[in-house]
Amino acid sequence: MTIAPDTPASFDYEQCLRNCARGDRQALQDIYRHESRYLLGVALRIVRQRQQAEDVLHDAFVAIWTKAASFDATLGSGRGWIYSVTRNLALNSVRNGAREVSVDEETAEALDAQTSMQAHHQLADAFEMHVSLGRLNDCLSRLEPARRNCILYAYVDGCSHGEIAERTQTPLGTVKAWIKRGMGSLRECMA
Repeated sequence: MTIAPDTPASFDYEQCLRNCARGDRQALQDIYRHESRYLLGVALRIVRQRQQAEDVLHDAFVAIWTKAASFDATLGSGRGWIYSVTRNLALNSVRNGAREVSVDEETAEALDAQTSMQAHHQLADAFEMHVSLGRLNDCLSRLEPARRNCILYAYVDGCSHGEIAERTQTPLGTVKAWIKRGMGSLRECMA
């Protein structure tokens, strides 16, 4: 069976990402030509607005260009990485959009005053937060590396359990169990 040149199976995503990391603009254009319509579909399914999805797609290609050097083929496929970048940016866009609320000028001034007061009180809490983050790092360091990595992929990188299983080449059930047990260990350690 012969694979057509335009099919994803014959396209070398990993090589294109390596070329992007070296500054080869043609490689980015090749990725765009092969995947942009599909990536737009992914973004559109998440953000549900065409203009916002197009913005996400633009940001995704900027991120692919600037972060191509961080791609590690031992953690997953190049195509999967490209889709993860787009998916995570779309999810962030939805989260950020959910936080935006239109208000009138009087309400905005009241919110600014309230924010100033909270900032004053937060200075006292900054030390406490620093101490808590130190405890979190200590608790994370006590976990087995595989469990710690799964938790970081899920909560820092925003990966789904399936994406984590693909990155770590670990069965999905094992990934879910590691995250569940690891989070339990973190809760105990932080208490």
